[in-house]
Amino acid sequence: MRNFADILMDAIDAKGSRLVVGLDPRIEYIPNDLREPSLKAAGHFCGAAAEMILNFNRIVIDIVSPYVPAVKVQVAFYEAFGSPGYRAYEDTCRYAAEKGLIVIGDVKRSDIGSTAHAYARAHLGVTELEDKVVHHGRAHAMTVTPYFGWEGIEPFLYTAVEFNKGLFVMVRSSNATAHEVQGTQDDPDPLFLRVARKVDEWGRDNIGDRGYSAVGAVVGATYPEDIPRLRELMPRALFLLPGYGAQGANPKDLAGAFDADGHGAVVAASRRIIQAHRTPDNQMWEHAIEQAVQEANADLKAHLPALKT
Repeated sequence: MRNFADILMDAIDAKGSRLVVGLDPRIEYIPNDLREPSLKAAGHFCGAAAEMILNFNRIVIDIVSPYVPAVKVQVAFYEAFGSPGYRAYEDTCRYAAEKGLIVIGDVKRSDIGSTAHAYARAHLGVTELEDKVVHHGRAHAMTVTPYFGWEGIEPFLYTAVEFNKGLFVMVRSSNATAHEVQGTQDDPDPLFLRVARKVDEWGRDNIGDRGYSAVGAVVGATYPEDIPRLRELMPRALFLLPGYGAQGANPKDLAGAFDADGHGAVVAASRRIIQAHRTPDNQMWEHAIEQAVQEANADLKAHLPALKT
């Protein structure tokens, strides 16, 4: 049975890359040649910000699409500008998919019952009105949080399987204070290891042709000491590894997330790529982004297990 994991792994093979570019645009860092026309046309309103973001994202997507299999779109940077911003989020997801990229909606949704099902329809499935489809979820996969247990995961998994899409469950976040709630390996039974066992359980009935589940895991690349144990507990989960680049994660510490064929995980980078143009002279900002994605690919290739297609 082909599933989301198979689709993502095929894209990885086609591009020869395990890099996911995060589209987390900050208005203050958007190049002036995109900022000024939007402000002149629409003024200092949410619509102008949304237009800047979308125009910037389209150019970034055009630049990176030959080099990477996927993008991760962090919805918070879009929701901050209200309904125009959310439209920019959906249009970004749509444009990336049209360019052949896998789209991971970084939305970290969580709830139970009909509420969780509504979140899942919004991002992965469809919404109907009087038997007519009025909305398509634009992501190929989404991030979810596991705090509600199986009741909170099942509606998302049901929708993901129905539409041949995927989930990445938050297991180990990349931030410095994650241990305050998630625990450490020195604790008797840390939360993040309990969640990892559940992720393996939740995904075991949705294994694809290439051996990985449609239920993946978010595992912070900034905690490399935890990766071997998490891989042991989740042998069939694709890992989404945030923290490479601005947060300081080193790719040579991530080898334990990958199998002998160089598969099993993708490494996410945002600021390292989309803010590469933040130099005193950004006249060639598109070139700076292209150079950054090529350098990141080379860095991962040099330090991760060789990719065998």
